[in-house]
Amino acid sequence: MTPTTFALVRHGQTDWNAERRLQGATDIPLNDVGRGQARDAVAVLAPYQWDAIVSSPLSRAAETADLIAEGLGLAVARRVPELTERSFGPAEGMQAGPELEALRVPGGFKGAESEDEAATRGLAALEALADEFRGQRLLVVTHGTLLRVTLSRATGQTLTSVNNAVLNLAHHHTIDGWQLEYFNGEPVLAATSS
Repeated sequence: MTPTTFALVRHGQTDWNAERRLQGATDIPLNDVGRGQARDAVAVLAPYQWDAIVSSPLSRAAETADLIAEGLGLAVARRVPELTERSFGPAEGMQAGPELEALRVPGGFKGAESEDEAATRGLAALEALADEFRGQRLLVVTHGTLLRVTLSRATGQTLTSVNNAVLNLAHHHTIDGWQLEYFNGEPVLAATSS
């Protein structure tokens, strides 16, 4: 059976990204650098034939998806709430330092969604999309932490942070699970998980 192919793209840069602040579920818009990154991503994505584009409803991901879709001559099919970034609770908006460290607990921050919860939610969302778009090519625009923890869970690998608006290419096989082909724009040796 033909695998479902996913381009998993983190949104373009925001001011909070540039300031190294935790964004989480806070709806921070793209900045001009981020808009340029989204437009530049079109050249990398264009050689593939995409069947559909979906995104997180947060404005930074939605605008990135809209800019990519426009460049590819496609329309965004819908916004998927389950693709919203991991909630960092009271840590959102903070930069590294003593105040942030005071909120840190194993697996995340006090009052926040844990990495495990985010990975479970993200993987369930991607697997539902794999069922819906079985055998097709789907472009998903979402968020860095959600992508990192979800892809780590899906592939059984420990992945590093996800760069803004670069190609992460994964394949979902009904029997063999997930295979990661590109991460942060670079080819990887893939482990599979079912």
